[in-house]
This record gives sequence, C-alpha cells and structure tokens, in this order.
Amino acid sequence: YAILSHRWGAEVGYKEMIGLMKMEERKRDEVRRRDGYQKIIKSCEQAMNDGYKWLWIDTCCIDKRSSSELSEAINSMYRWYQNAQVCYAYLNDVDESVFPVKRDGNKFHKSNGWPEWFVGGWTLQELIAPRRVEFFNKDWVSIGCKRQLALMLERITHIPRELLKDGLAGQRFSVAQIMSWAADRKTTRVEDRAYSLMGLFGVSMPMLYGEGEKAFERLQLEIIRVSNDQSIFAW
Repeated sequence: YAILSHRWGAEVGYKEMIGLMKMEERKRDEVRRRDGYQKIIKSCEQAMNDGYKWLWIDTCCIDKRSSSELSEAINSMYRWYQNAQVCYAYLNDVDESVFPVKRDGNKFHKSNGWPEWFVGGWTLQELIAPRRVEFFNKDWVSIGCKRQLALMLERITHIPRELLKDGLAGQRFSVAQIMSWAADRKTTRVEDRAYSLMGLFGVSMPMLYGEGEKAFERLQLEIIRVSNDQSIFAW
C-alpha cells in the first residue's frame, strides 16, 4: 500500500467521505471543491498509476468521532508509515517542478524559508519511518525521492543523511539528538508535540487531549522507562 504525508488545510473527514453519495447535491459539490478532496483524488490516481491497490490518508481513514480509534491510530502511525511501500509527501506550497534547494524567506515566510511540510510535527516521523518517500509539488509533479535528496534534506532538517538513506533501525541516535530534530517543528495542538514523537522513541501511551504540556512529561517518563539514555534530561 501507499500512504500520504501532507499538511492539513480544508480537508474531507471520514464521516463526509463515507457519506458523500448520500449528501444533497449542493453539499456534495461543496465538499468536492475543497483542496482536501482534490488531494485525495490526486493521491489515489498516483497510487493507481504506481500499481498500488490501497492508499492510506489520515484525514479520511480515521474516524475521529471514536476516541479509541483515534488513540489506536496515533499509536500505530509510525508502524503504518514504516510498512508502506511508498510515502507520497505532498508539498502544497511548491510551484516549481524541481525540489527547492535554497531557503526563500519571502515565499516560505511562515516556515523558516522552506516548504511548510518541513516544520510540521507529524511530518518528522513521516519522513523518517518509510523506506521510500517521493516528493510532489502542488500540481502532483514528482520532484525527487528521499534517497536522492538525502544531502539536501539533511541541510533542511538536520537529520543525518545516513538515517534518511538507511532508516532508523539499527542506528544509534541519542534521545537528545532525536528531540533536536523536532525542536523547531509546530503542531496545531500542544499535545501533538509529544504524541507525534512516540513512534520515533518506540513508546505508546493513551491520548489525553486537553492535558497540555503534561503530554510531553508523560512522553519523557515513557522514554525513561524503556531507555537508559541520560541525554533525555537535556530536554
């Protein structure tokens, strides 16, 4: 199966997707005009062209009305990206048909001069976990893959190119190193700064949205429970 990595915007959720054909025409047309719907269609077309039967997209494949399903999905997310044959990384703010190689503070002023995808909290594990990541611009033109772009990606993310080429398994990186890769990344909800790192540290914990900064404290305790790495105390 293929899997999508992207930044959220005007998305189509699980309930809307499964109820699309039962909607009145005006509402259905409104949903289909959203950028999120077009993103689903285009990524499905790409997966079909690449010969995949299945594609997983977080916006419409998780029923967020169910807290248990949401918690299970978030705790399984790293593994799902790791097991995918390919991850499509959709850079919705890149117009050019080549991967950006220079920081552009005017064009990407909200994201430190690089495409917004590179400052997302969740996209960190979505870059590291999959064996193959293929990048697309806003028009779904392929602009390179993770292995080819490893040197450039190292410049942008500070993640060692060896990891980007060969994966996290079998390599030794301290807790502090991994935390540093996430330090400047942003999430919509404060709890997701912790939840988005669980897979990278190989830990699980229940989702408690509303707990705020306590989520990061719980993450630290879980890491301490499974690791003797003292560098965690730097964070």
